[in-house]
Amino acid sequence: MKIAFTTSDRVHVNAHFGWAREIEVYEVSEQGYEFVETLKFEGELKEDGNEDKITPKLQAIHDCTIVYVTAIGGTAAAKLIKKGVTPIKVKSEEEKIAEILTKLVQTLKGNPPPWLRKALQTKKPSFIEEIENEATV
Repeated sequence: MKIAFTTSDRVHVNAHFGWAREIEVYEVSEQGYEFVETLKFEGELKEDGNEDKITPKLQAIHDCTIVYVTAIGGTAAAKLIKKGVTPIKVKSEEEKIAEILTKLVQTLKGNPPPWLRKALQTKKPSFIEEIENEATV
């Protein structure tokens, strides 16, 4: 599964979802984790009420299971959840991405809590995707 982190230094989860200029993406499994890519965003990101700033982020992390943030607006959180991405607020901007990834791997090896089991369930294809899949068979 892919996990995303809003960050300003690529070490800590220390950025608000809407304001983040960078989102780090990792692939996580029971065997460990691996860096995938850094997503970069430009423009006036701190402008409150500018919902257009979140659209590129929503599209960029559509295939992630979880996104860790320091803060997130209600509209952005709702849109993420609707797309099947679970937003999680960290307790502090001092939380390190590597430590969260290590804990996630350990959790996957054990008995994941209900919220994580739900997040891990394969995303159901949309009606359009189901039709397209049938057409290719």
